[in-house]
Amino acid sequence: MTETEDEATTTAQAPEPESGGDSATGRAAKAGTEAGTEAGTAQAEAAGADTPAAGESDAAAADAGQPASAGESDAITADPDTPLADTEPGAAAVYADAPASGSVDGRTAAEGDSDAGRPPGGRPRLRRLRDWRADHPVAARVIGVTVTVLAGALVVASLLLPNKPDFRPTVFLRIPVEALIGAVVLTALPRRPRLVLAWLGGIVLGALTLLSLLDIGFYQYLGRGFNVILDWSLFADAYAYLKDTLGGTGALGALAAVIVLALFIPAVSALSVVRVSNVMARHRAATTRTVLVLSMVWMTFTALGLQVSGMQLASDHIVTLLQARAKNVRTTLHDEREFTRTAQADAFGNTPASQLVPDLRGKDMIFTFIESYGRSAVEDPITAPGVDKTLDASTKALDRAGFHAKSGWLTSATYGGSSWLGHSTFMSGLWVDNQQRYRTVTSSDHLTLTEAFKKTGAWDTVGIMPGVQKGWPEAKWYGLDKVRNAFQLGYQGPKFSWSTMPDQFTLEQFQKLEHSKKRDKPLASFVILTSSHQPWAPIPKMVDWDRLGNGSIFDAIEKAGTKPADVIANSTRSKEGYGESVQYSVTALTQWLERYGNDNTVLVFLGDHQPISRVSGNNASRDVPCSIVAKDPKVLDKIADWGWTDGLRPAHDAPVWKMSSFRDRFLTAYGSTPHPSGH
Repeated sequence: MTETEDEATTTAQAPEPESGGDSATGRAAKAGTEAGTEAGTAQAEAAGADTPAAGESDAAAADAGQPASAGESDAITADPDTPLADTEPGAAAVYADAPASGSVDGRTAAEGDSDAGRPPGGRPRLRRLRDWRADHPVAARVIGVTVTVLAGALVVASLLLPNKPDFRPTVFLRIPVEALIGAVVLTALPRRPRLVLAWLGGIVLGALTLLSLLDIGFYQYLGRGFNVILDWSLFADAYAYLKDTLGGTGALGALAAVIVLALFIPAVSALSVVRVSNVMARHRAATTRTVLVLSMVWMTFTALGLQVSGMQLASDHIVTLLQARAKNVRTTLHDEREFTRTAQADAFGNTPASQLVPDLRGKDMIFTFIESYGRSAVEDPITAPGVDKTLDASTKALDRAGFHAKSGWLTSATYGGSSWLGHSTFMSGLWVDNQQRYRTVTSSDHLTLTEAFKKTGAWDTVGIMPGVQKGWPEAKWYGLDKVRNAFQLGYQGPKFSWSTMPDQFTLEQFQKLEHSKKRDKPLASFVILTSSHQPWAPIPKMVDWDRLGNGSIFDAIEKAGTKPADVIANSTRSKEGYGESVQYSVTALTQWLERYGNDNTVLVFLGDHQPISRVSGNNASRDVPCSIVAKDPKVLDKIADWGWTDGLRPAHDAPVWKMSSFRDRFLTAYGSTPHPSGH
């Protein structure tokens, strides 16, 4: 029992005046007092309150021989500090409206008659709840304390929740300064302002929790946090990916779960803050002492810089996070203006057509991206054995066909996804690492590699885009005369999760529809391969090139393959599937080159980014392999000073350049003369 209940019980059980003896009148007064005490206990349990005013009122009522319920009614209506929000909904109204008269069967008139004429199912349930609490005070107290402890733990956990995938136990064993500040403010405020601030603070805390969860998800998939200015448009792409991977029903279920979570977290957070604030307000003295002690501990930890497992014990995580988000917003807005000026400056923007890539005239140029082909494919202990074996075997096969290669590393502007950022960075020579930069550069006239070949007038240009399933206005910026999207490649087989068609089929259709056509000019091609896109299940297999047909041959392969749901949350199986998919894509591309390449074919192929952290790890680099393959030895002689490794597999210590530096290095190596624009 609370201190109030103890006081009320003590008063009620005090010896009666000697003049009363053991008379009927004394016994009646005593019975009334005990009934009032029980009612007071029920009210205190229902409200979770510890209000001295209520207890004193009970005692006074007992001394006067009046029902305790009348005293409770007076206490609740007259004491402005009583936290009505702590009572059951409608309980305050029940007590406040009760007549100050006798009791019936141990209940006040308010309890016995106030529900008369009211619709069933409302207050009778509240009365039964109060009765249960009165009959089971220990259980009610245990439940109340448990809920309060859980609410407090949730608030503290939300204040300490990291915004990166780091869930060491020590993360949640720190002292958050935000909790100390909140406790001081909420305890000092009167009831109504306290409740308003508690609700608002809880909702804000819930919103910050959601942002931290978004950060965690973005770090897992894109290797960076969530940008509150730029990243909202990515949710449509995420839903499309889920639909392709899990099917329409699975995607709808995931969407519904996200919506429920987005509503549930702020609501529970707000309720938790309100409950904790009510408890602190009822125990102001104890709260003040506790906050004072914890504040001293926090300051001591801060002054000494005490850490556990590299984690500061004194936390100001929310404050730091808000500062970082504010800085990120300012940086994003400033970057938009600065990058616009950067995109207007181009070292080769005014280069005459005759001075662009003169050393590649007559060559059939192919720029190819292999989805998610990153350093992890070549060096991870699980994926590397198979991928390295494929790269070495392909190098030997190409060598027998007369082709030779050099390979190095490029650091991609993106990670885990957003492949178009890697494509535009490589082709434009600008660091395009967010959606705003992508919109800016694709709206500019900054020269791309394919546009450079088109500008000479000596090449036709074409894009092979099996992943494009809607309008793609960026084709103009890339300088492509023609684009073959997912619907224009003639595929009638099954999708392989997100990938619309196997890479082998894409390359065969590229050959039939474009590469094999007789032309007055050579072709400069931009080819995107998609079979190594996550979730890496099911994975296509190589078939006889002459049996590809319309792609229906892949029906049986897709049905026999692993289902996405079987690997999507399993790191080891994801790595295995990722490695197999890269092997497939590299094999398809190099076999195509053996089959259809000639003395004038020059192939440049690379990865667009590393795979997600489930495969590459939380601290993986952003490096991707890049290879240049040709029969003509003069082509590779032009890049002899690059220090790249012979063959398709770059050495671990091969040069690493930013992906944005490739365009200018490539144009310069093959005889282009810089003529800057926009300076």
